[in-house]
This record gives sequence, C-alpha cells and structure tokens, in this order.
Amino acid sequence: MTTIAVTGVTGHLGARVAAGLEERGIQVRHLLRNAAKADRFPAARTFVAEYGAAEAARMALTGVDLLFMVSAAESEDRLEQQHTFIDAAAAAGVRHVVYTSFLGASPEATFTFARTHFATEEYLKASGMAWTFLRDSFYLDLLPMFAREDGVIRGPGGNGRVGAVIRDDVARAAVAVLVDEHAGQRSHAGQTYDLTGPEALTLAEIARITSEETGRELSYHDETVPEARASRAAYDPPEWMMRAWLSTYTAIAAGELEVVSSAVEDLTGSPATSLRDYLRS
Repeated sequence: MTTIAVTGVTGHLGARVAAGLEERGIQVRHLLRNAAKADRFPAARTFVAEYGAAEAARMALTGVDLLFMVSAAESEDRLEQQHTFIDAAAAAGVRHVVYTSFLGASPEATFTFARTHFATEEYLKASGMAWTFLRDSFYLDLLPMFAREDGVIRGPGGNGRVGAVIRDDVARAAVAVLVDEHAGQRSHAGQTYDLTGPEALTLAEIARITSEETGRELSYHDETVPEARASRAAYDPPEWMMRAWLSTYTAIAAGELEVVSSAVEDLTGSPATSLRDYLRS
C-alpha cells in the first residue's frame, strides 16, 4: 500500500486534500508546522516538521511513498526552506512529490513568487524523485478580499485578465491526482497541470460580480506602480513582500495570467467553479 503524506493540514488547501483522501478511505500521514495544533489529528499519523528543519522533516517523511507538498509560507527564505524539505524527502525515500506551484512559473515571470516556484520545480526535477506540478492561478475566492474597508480593490492591474481558481477546485484536483497514484490506475508522474477557473476576468469584473452577488458595493481603482507603493507604505512591509504585493497586480496587467485551462475538469470530471457560482453557494 502507498503511504501518502499531506503537508499544511491545518491550512485551507492541505486540510481539504487530507479530508478528501480520508473520505475515500485512504489514511493520510498529517504533516504540520505548529505542534499546538497536532491534537486535531490521530497521534500515530501526525508529525510536526518545519520545512527548514532537515532532520525533523526526514523523520516525518520516512516510510512515505507519495507526498503532497503545499508550498511553504511566503517568506524571504522560502526557496531555501523548500529545498531543505525536498532534500529531506529524497533522503527519507519518498518516491513521488505532488507540488503546488504557480501558473506560468518561470525565471522571467512578473510575479516574484512564480520565479521561486520555478526554481523549486527545477530542484524537484533534479532530486531523483518523481514529480507532478499543480500550477495554480491566483485564488479566485481570495481576490474580492483584496478590497479595503472602503470597498475598493486598488492595484496596478490595468485591464488585464486573470483565470483565477477557487481553492476548493485546486484541492479536488490534487485529490484526484493522489487517488490515481495511490490506486495505480493512472500515473501523473512528469505532468504539469495549469489549474484555473472557467473564465478570465478583469479586476473590475471581479468587483462588479461580487457586488451583484453579495450586495457589498466593490469597485476597482487602477493604480500606477508608484501609487501602489505609496498606498501600501503605511504597512511598512519588507522590500521582498512589497515586490510580491505589487507583482500580484502587474502580472495580471502583463497578461501572464489570462490562461484558462480544462485541467480541473479533466482531472476531477466536473468543471471549475465560476466566481458567480462560488458566491451563490
């Protein structure tokens, strides 16, 4: 029997993937960073391991065949943490890693974290383990939350479109891949899947649809990059975080996230969820 480990099990994505597997009768090894939350899960199948803690990660992954690796929390040393965790997985004998990457991952990507995801993909390819990459677009269920208290989404996104995806659809796709691998019915090794919603929307359209469906009046204000920096300066973020915030919008403006794929439906058998349907559910 294939032993599956799922990371980030107290987060939105990892929790749903673990639950989806267990609903299908597949026991999961739960990996989490916060020991205080470990009592939510069966003690015999729960391990605490930071991505950057090599020995703890290796011990947590010993005996695991198939690993669902949610990308590490956003930080300045995110890439180093992920490399340490990948090294630990290889040393522990993990056979296959399913990694949550980002749409358009590339060293030239506008979105700064997409560059980190690309470097992680390359590191996984060189690890000797089999790999599958789930390249998620931005999360559609989070984009309306970019609006501030005045109901305005502000950023240098221009009229660019984004084929953003609901997080539950990412989880459904991940479960489908892991179930296939567990059952030995279909191999996804060496495959990259672009996970998107069913349509590409502008930020103005996202604001309008959210207003229509929720009754909360939202709008979009297209900032210049200097304006965006100034409007976020009060938060006093480190420069790596500021660049990430701004490039969330400039990547949309550049047209790099217009992609709409059928991968969610191809993997799960049911279509990706639109923003309007999500808000109505």
